[in-house]
Amino acid sequence: MQETEIVEKTEKAWAELTTKIFDWIDTIVLGLPNFLIAVFVLILFILFAKYSSKLIDKLFRKSNAQDSIRTVSVKVFRVVIISLGIFISLGILNLNSVLTTVLGAAGVLGLAVGFALQGTLHNTFSGIIISFIPKLQIGDWIETNGFAGFVIDINLRSVIIQSVDYNLVVIPNSKIVDAPFKNFSRTPRGRIILTCGVGYESDLPKVQEITENAIKEIFEQRPGESIQFFYTEFGDSSINYQLRFWANVANQGDVYKAQHDAILAIKAAYNENDINIPFPIRTLDFGKNKFRSEKIDIRTVTD
Repeated sequence: MQETEIVEKTEKAWAELTTKIFDWIDTIVLGLPNFLIAVFVLILFILFAKYSSKLIDKLFRKSNAQDSIRTVSVKVFRVVIISLGIFISLGILNLNSVLTTVLGAAGVLGLAVGFALQGTLHNTFSGIIISFIPKLQIGDWIETNGFAGFVIDINLRSVIIQSVDYNLVVIPNSKIVDAPFKNFSRTPRGRIILTCGVGYESDLPKVQEITENAIKEIFEQRPGESIQFFYTEFGDSSINYQLRFWANVANQGDVYKAQHDAILAIKAAYNENDINIPFPIRTLDFGKNKFRSEKIDIRTVTD
């Protein structure tokens, strides 16, 4: 009796398993066209994203848009197209419920990830903002967050600059957005400032004239620009002045070069006209009441 029950249960289980297998086969056979169509559509979207992004990249390169805008735009376009292809493929497979579940889970996951990666997301959105700032482009010389150098890359995480010693400095985008930066390359002309001093015996109007003429000989001052000369203070050993003039400067090296040439020209002009640039002198004045002069009888010492 037991053997008969075992045989019946085995036959029943086998029949149910066979039915399940055939149902699966029927489902696969019936769903195979949709699956192939979904795969085909997804491949089409991937290929479209690939070649259309290349076209967009070429269009950006021909335009005056900066490289950071081009890079971000191409990446965002490619992600959007491929995501659209995935959603359409899931719809072809009649997986709308799965798609809804995935979107809901993605929303919850995105919220959790957003809290966990606040700094990273801040950098990402800051990178998008920086990419569309016309005053900051790849190749510019900037000073920010205590560093200075050429901008060699702007991505969704950081701005990379190459300092004067050729080391790379990676600055998070949020630091650039939240802090001021100085861009030398956005203005082809800049004002150079020098300070110096001349001796108290100098003819001050003559010093001003000679100094301004020395600068005019090597630095062209365009319309709207002028040389400014101001005596600023009576120093310890000199009468000090500040000199301002315009020059072509696109980075900090150009500023140093302009200052270098100006100093050489001013010193040569002062040498020709016997104008003294005094160095600091400290004079110690001891009062007479602080010393006692004692007369020594030379004859007594000799004896």
